[in-house]
Amino acid sequence: MAMNTPLIQKRLKEIVGSENVLDTPEARIAFSYDATAGLSSMPLAAIRPSSAEQISAIVSLANEERFPLVARGSGTGLSGGALPLNNAVVVLMNHWNHILEIDEENLTVTVEPGVITGQLHQTVEKRGLLYPPDPGSSTICTLGGNVAENAGGLRGLKYGVTKNYVLGMQVVLPTGEILNTGGKMVKDVAGYNLKDILVGSEGTLGILTRIILRLIPKPETSRTLLAFFPTMNDAAKTVSAIIAAKITPAMLEFLDNTTIRCVEDYAHLGLPIDAAAMLLVEVDGRNAIIEEDALLVTDICNKNNATSVKMAATEQESIKLKAARRSAFTSLARVKPTTIMEDVGVPRSRLPELVARINEIARKHDVMIGNFGHAGDGNLHPNYLTDSRNKEEYARAEKTVFEVEETAINLGGTITGEHGIGLYKKPLLEKMVGSPAIQMMRTLKTMMDPNNIMNPGKIFELKPRCEGRLPQEREQIKKFEDVAWI
Repeated sequence: MAMNTPLIQKRLKEIVGSENVLDTPEARIAFSYDATAGLSSMPLAAIRPSSAEQISAIVSLANEERFPLVARGSGTGLSGGALPLNNAVVVLMNHWNHILEIDEENLTVTVEPGVITGQLHQTVEKRGLLYPPDPGSSTICTLGGNVAENAGGLRGLKYGVTKNYVLGMQVVLPTGEILNTGGKMVKDVAGYNLKDILVGSEGTLGILTRIILRLIPKPETSRTLLAFFPTMNDAAKTVSAIIAAKITPAMLEFLDNTTIRCVEDYAHLGLPIDAAAMLLVEVDGRNAIIEEDALLVTDICNKNNATSVKMAATEQESIKLKAARRSAFTSLARVKPTTIMEDVGVPRSRLPELVARINEIARKHDVMIGNFGHAGDGNLHPNYLTDSRNKEEYARAEKTVFEVEETAINLGGTITGEHGIGLYKKPLLEKMVGSPAIQMMRTLKTMMDPNNIMNPGKIFELKPRCEGRLPQEREQIKKFEDVAWI
């Protein structure tokens, strides 16, 4: 059935008001891409609903007229999850930005999905509380997007990821029904865990309108250290030794030499550019324990051939030390016009093997890669520095990405630790999880979204993939590329 665009636009304006339907060419271009390099797709329109009831009416209209919907926060996703394929209507949620309640008695916070993650951090920390998930884009990403992608971050080793803090939610289902699930309870095992099915579903099973999150008391104090090593193996042995010493750092982050050089060129922090690897370690907790842990970490670093170890004496110094890690992506992105930021994970004992293999693959395809990531939980972010305007160079970079993802699978790891599958990674998902898992996902999607209107084409295809289709599927993804806007 052909899409009746004028009718759809007219009906959308009746639901949300003409001023909240953005369908000019300029507006459509603005919402045609997210932070994923090399991919874009024009939406039919973008709309700004103001209530769950309006979203319900929009979803009902989408089922009636058979047009797809894509919920969008800040558009910081890195796997193409917010791309509006097939003339989708983008449902903007970034203006849903209110913290509705901070319940200090039950240690919960209730938010709208457009609240910026970093703003929530600042607000609750003023009350002596902590929301631990800390994505690298926390100054701009939204909590709704974090829940949709099950975002991780720098504090994942000790505190876990977004799903560990979601207690409840309100969501508009693909049928238009409004579901409330979970709540402020510490324990709740009544029926299927619908909340955990929706967390990480990348907008394919509903649109979030309210989220209840768990808070914890803010640690009394913290100590931050930077350690530099002559070899990657020395840094890896240090990570293992810290964990073996029964210390669980809040942060245990890694930068390779390429990234160290780029950060120093960008931020001028005084980093030794000849170091093969850098570890950022932060321990937090009670005062009596943290000083001891910080000294023990320093000793472990020195015993594993650290060339230097710096410990912050003040909060300001701590912020400066952490700036090296937080500016890693920005620093690398200055080197070439296009940066493909990837996200793979392996058992942390195999991280040195993964880094070595990545460097081999980079040399084979003549692609510059800067590596950084969460050494403590084995989650690495290889950054492929290329130029999407140079078709041959960009093709080499994409081939390198593909080989690194396969390498992670072969090492017993994952093709994504926190960025999600979206559009970009779906060709490899079945190889990683197997056909039975894919079929279960398809069954769930078809049952909940019978007309396939909620962010279709992401994570997996509803129809089984033919044997040998993987290269062609990569080509299908590339057809959405619009280098003029990358």
